[in-house]
Amino acid sequence: MSRYADNNRRENRRKKGSAVGTFFTSLLLVIAIGVFGYAAFMLYGYYREYKAGTDEYGNLNDKYVNIMPVETEAGGGTLQTEPQSEGAVLENVAELENPDTVKTRVEAAAKETAVEDSEEKTLPVLVNPINFAELNAINPDIMGWIRIGALDISYPVAQGKDNDYYLHRTFEGVDNFAGCIFLNCDNTRYLTDQNSIIYGHNMKNGSMFGTLREFQNQETYDKNPYFWIFTPDFIYQYRIFSSSEVYKIGDPYRTRFTTEDFQNYIDQSLANSNINCGVQVTTDDRIVTLSTCTADDSTRRIVQGKLEQVYISYKG
Repeated sequence: MSRYADNNRRENRRKKGSAVGTFFTSLLLVIAIGVFGYAAFMLYGYYREYKAGTDEYGNLNDKYVNIMPVETEAGGGTLQTEPQSEGAVLENVAELENPDTVKTRVEAAAKETAVEDSEEKTLPVLVNPINFAELNAINPDIMGWIRIGALDISYPVAQGKDNDYYLHRTFEGVDNFAGCIFLNCDNTRYLTDQNSIIYGHNMKNGSMFGTLREFQNQETYDKNPYFWIFTPDFIYQYRIFSSSEVYKIGDPYRTRFTTEDFQNYIDQSLANSNINCGVQVTTDDRIVTLSTCTADDSTRRIVQGKLEQVYISYKG
């Protein structure tokens, strides 16, 4: 009887241990399935946000942009005029509408809105390719549109009351981690500060400022060293003079300087550049700094351009 009882107890312990093992195996399997399901759900959420952002921005150029100006060898735009004492004459607009009609309308617009420098020369006039009336009806925070030809970047630029709102909201104000390209809240909309800062996310799919890092390569700069910012009243053309990686706080993100500090800032920007731009920059120049994040949370990739030309915006 004693031997039979011992065997029975051992068998019961074996079955109990087997049951416990089965329970923990099942529990681990349930946990693994749960983790996998959660990961799949999160990945689907990321995909859905990516798709929503791509869909919202994907057809912007078709909806709000007409013919973009392209740089000439002299650095100007093809749909432009030069300063003239007897008013502006728009060139190369046959593809838009009757040239004689356009010429008359541009001359009238130039006389009404012309800005004169110290030598009383009228600013050139450039056809504005952006439909700001419709954009501002969607969101009055949209202050402009940026075009970087070398990278095929073309997006609206918003400006919020702070620098957080558009980090994860699209230009239509929809929550999305792609966010919106936006102007620093402390800068003026007319880009008259010594340094105006424009932020955009470094998206893995290459959208927003996801390709800005390509300006580390001399070939990208040599292909097209300009970028444009279109606003309802004026069009600004910038010549890139520096591309570098900087700490996320400090002088690169200052907007106003004393003359001495601004000169030091310019010298540092030129010295830090990864590419050879051969562009002279003085304290009389106005700078725009394009900024995006990097793989290192403590640093940022910036591309800087100096104001090359201002055009009066002809709305047509």
